[in-house]
Amino acid sequence: MPIRGSSLYTAEHEGFRDTVRRFLEREVLPDHAQWEQQGLVPREIWRRAGQAGLLLPMAPVAYGGSGGDFLFTAIVVEEIARVMATGVAGFTTHSDIVAPYLVEFGTEAQKQRWLPDMASGDIVASIAMTEPSAGSDLKAIRTTATRASGGYRLKGQKTFITNGWHADWVLVVAKTDPAAGAKGMSLLWVDTRSPGFSRGKLLDKIGQRAQDTAELFFDDVIVPDDCLIGEENKAFVYLMHGLVQERLMIALRCATSLEASLDWTIAYTKERQAFGRPLIQNQQTRFRLAEIKTLAFATRALVDRCVADHLDGQLGPDGAAMAKLWASDATRAIDDLLQMFGGYGYMREYPIARMLTDIRGNRIYGGSSEVMKEIIGRTL
Repeated sequence: MPIRGSSLYTAEHEGFRDTVRRFLEREVLPDHAQWEQQGLVPREIWRRAGQAGLLLPMAPVAYGGSGGDFLFTAIVVEEIARVMATGVAGFTTHSDIVAPYLVEFGTEAQKQRWLPDMASGDIVASIAMTEPSAGSDLKAIRTTATRASGGYRLKGQKTFITNGWHADWVLVVAKTDPAAGAKGMSLLWVDTRSPGFSRGKLLDKIGQRAQDTAELFFDDVIVPDDCLIGEENKAFVYLMHGLVQERLMIALRCATSLEASLDWTIAYTKERQAFGRPLIQNQQTRFRLAEIKTLAFATRALVDRCVADHLDGQLGPDGAAMAKLWASDATRAIDDLLQMFGGYGYMREYPIARMLTDIRGNRIYGGSSEVMKEIIGRTL
């Protein structure tokens, strides 16, 4: 029985999948190892992705997007995960985490001004929530935005920011009413050319090494009133809404990564000989592969169910948390798959080695596994 049995995708979706695969094979994979050494991809790859239609697949056509449903986003997430093109994983942060805040909460003028350039890749966007002393606990952020003539004066620091190095605009979460706690946060759209904005060095991660990740600093940056996204002090509500889709995307990434790792390992154990026979003929190896296939099947079933619910507008915070918790935890099995490669599994030239480190962050970002349990626990 194949793991992937979903009937969610139409012929149009699968045609788009072919487009994404060809783009990755032609434009990304040949140079990805070099980009991992550099710590980021070339800025031009964003414009090529825009030309190929990979950016803003869900945004309305009127604003330069493709007007597709969430399945088009799911395809981009899955295909990047399948070939470990982590250097361009920021495409989905830009397209499917940042852009929806502008689409759903921005003014008409804001949408017309920025979304078309995001769709073309002329603008690279990031979102800045995490701080050195505040990760999953958003209420603990210290970045502040105080009223100034014609706008806000932004002061603070953000870290672990995907697309932070290339970003032309950053959606910053800041406290506009610190005394109000979670009810005093706002979303500010910040031009990185603004005086007072600066970037720290590229962060040295154990995995996803080609994905640019940086610290950002805001030293009395003036943000005009027309760069407030949505209403003042409503950011926490917006973020809780947006995190549902973000966590589902992480679950999709994990499910696909586990499936790809399993496929590589099955192929390897059929070819690799030990004690005069293929590894897969060893009962312990075969039984463990059987367990992991079952785990991958169950993971895909849960994630596809949550995708279907999301398409119907029925996926809540607890459902997204369960999908992320289960799928990211399921990737622990990749360590056992690496073991079946022996010493070769420890070499980065083998995909399984890179997968082990690339996938690890999914249990942390988007809300740690411990926070997912808390969200689920509140529904009991």
